[in-house]
Amino acid sequence: MKTAQASVVAQDLGWFKSSYSGAEGGDCIEVAGGPGAVYIRDSKDPAGPIFAVSPQAWAGFVGLAADADF
Repeated sequence: MKTAQASVVAQDLGWFKSSYSGAEGGDCIEVAGGPGAVYIRDSKDPAGPIFAVSPQAWAGFVGLAADADF
């Protein structure tokens, strides 16, 4: 995805953070679902780079994270 395309995509998406991030923000990511992809960005740098993965890859990641002992 080109930078110009990424900024348009970023503006059109409904971004959200984990409820575990708290009021301070901390070291969090923001996630947004879009057509055929899940978009991820650094919550401290919303104008920065965006990483896109397939919905299947995101589901796999979330499943592994939910099973992990942190």
